[in-house]
Amino acid sequence: MAVGTFVRPDLFWPTDRVAERVGVPLGGSTDPSVRIVDCRFGVEGGAHGAYLAGHLPGAVHCDWSKDLVAPPPPSGHPTSLLPGAVAFAETMARLGISNDTLVLGYDAEGGHHAARLWLALRYYGHDRCGVMEGGIQKWTREGRPVETGEVHVARGSFDPRPREGVVATKDDVLAAVRSGDPWLLDVRRESEYTGEEARAARGGHIPGAVHMLWRDALFDDWTLRDPDQLEETYTNAGFGPETSTITYCQAGVRAAFTHLLLTALGHPDVRTYAGSWDEWGNDPSLPIVKGRS
Repeated sequence: MAVGTFVRPDLFWPTDRVAERVGVPLGGSTDPSVRIVDCRFGVEGGAHGAYLAGHLPGAVHCDWSKDLVAPPPPSGHPTSLLPGAVAFAETMARLGISNDTLVLGYDAEGGHHAARLWLALRYYGHDRCGVMEGGIQKWTREGRPVETGEVHVARGSFDPRPREGVVATKDDVLAAVRSGDPWLLDVRRESEYTGEEARAARGGHIPGAVHMLWRDALFDDWTLRDPDQLEETYTNAGFGPETSTITYCQAGVRAAFTHLLLTALGHPDVRTYAGSWDEWGNDPSLPIVKGRS
C-alpha cells in the first residue's frame, strides 16, 4: 500500500502490524481477544486444503460460501444472503469469536473474501474487525512464518445485534432506481454489467447503476492502491464522502469489499445489496438494462 492514509486505518491492517499484534514470530497469538481468520475461497473448492497446507499462526478457516450464507428461499434465489442471527452466532462461536474479540481476516485475493466476514460482523453489531492488506501472498513474500494443519480454538460466545444501515434489500434498491438516491455502484466485471456474461436468468445491470470494477482498487499483486488516489477515483465517478451508496455484485462478496474500502476512506453512508444480481437478475418483475448506460 502506498503513502496515503485511510480515514479508518483500523479496517486495513498492514502485515507488520498484524505480526506485532499476534505475537509472530513467537508462535502465534496467545491472546484470546484476538482471532485470525483465513478467509481463502476457491470456486472449484480446495481453499480448505490450501489453509491446511499453510496459514498464519493461530488462524482458523472460514469459507464464506458455507459459513456466511443463509439457505436459499423456496424460489431458489437469492442463494447468498447473510445467515440468520442464530446460525451466524453459532459460526462465530465455533470460530472462537466473541463480542469483544478483535477479528483480523485475510485471503488470497486482495481481501474481498475477508470483506464478506467484515460485512457480516458489522451487520450483527461487531465493529472490531479488520482485513490484512495484501493477503497471505504479501505475508509469505516477506518471509513471515506460517503453520500447517487445523487450528482448534475454544468456543466463543457471540450475541448478534442486527442493525440498520449495513445491507440493502431488493425494495431499497428498487426505491433507489425510482428516485435516483442512493447511487448504485456495480462492481462486477464489465461483461457482467453489460449482460454479455449472464450469471442469472437475465444478464445486464440495475437501471442507473454506475460500473466500477472492484479489482481496480488493487495492484496486480493484490495490494491496495494509495488511499488518496482511490478517494479521487471514487469521487470523480460521483461517489464522494457525501454520496449515499449501495454496492452490488453477483453474490454480495465483491460488493462487500468495495463497501469496506469506501468505509475505510471515510464514507459514512454505504450499504451492500445483500441479494445482489443473483436476486435481481432472477426476478422477471424487476427492470434491467443491457449494454452500457
